[in-house]
Amino acid sequence: MLAIERQRRILDLLNGAGSLRTSETAEGLGVTDETIRKDFEVLEKRGELIRIHGGASRPEKIREDLPFTERQAVRRDEKQAIAKLAAGRVRANETIFMDASSTVLTLTEFLPDLPLTILTNALNVLTALADRPNLELICTGGIYDAKSKSFIGLTAEKSLLRYNIHRMFLSGSGLHPERGVSESNSRQAAFKERVIASAEDVIFLGDHSKLGQKASFFFAAVTDLSCLITDAKADPAFIEDIQGKGVEVLIGV
Repeated sequence: MLAIERQRRILDLLNGAGSLRTSETAEGLGVTDETIRKDFEVLEKRGELIRIHGGASRPEKIREDLPFTERQAVRRDEKQAIAKLAAGRVRANETIFMDASSTVLTLTEFLPDLPLTILTNALNVLTALADRPNLELICTGGIYDAKSKSFIGLTAEKSLLRYNIHRMFLSGSGLHPERGVSESNSRQAAFKERVIASAEDVIFLGDHSKLGQKASFFFAAVTDLSCLITDAKADPAFIEDIQGKGVEVLIGV
């Protein structure tokens, strides 16, 4: 197979899966890992993918430009597996912060029937939990961002100062083992940075496609995280790296 044909096949696979692992792609195409790494490098220079730890992902712009409802449907099985594990971290009478990511929204489906205070800037989280009588729901307020269906800005950030957050559940555009957690939106990044400063337990929910990824704005170091919850397709080398930095890792199946 010529390089141009192989690279076209890689893009077809990437468009379907959202992310690829180097070893699996090499095996599927009958070539060496090194050949695939070189293909990834060529395609990245053309702006058609982003290399991540252990593989490649579709460019950030493609993912982030999807409407929220479509993002919520992407890798639905992985998000549910992650959310089930996340729900097991919750304890009665805690104050929980839930961000506006589609993965954290999935957590609302599995949240245990316990008395809790839910603090959020996400309209979808408020709507999903509105009929739960054992929950005290608190919205941060702020400037409404229609794309993410969330509230951001100075008002949202200042509202956090009065709360002690026992657990924060968040996601982001990427988690890089050296640079940390990032977002494509600077105001979302600034807001999440402020929440982390008020949280005792910071739990990142991210499927395998987020791992190794870097977006435009970094807002947390890996060591700011207490726990990473991801799915079974996560690169073992990445997991080992994160654990070596003192972060607990849970794998949803």
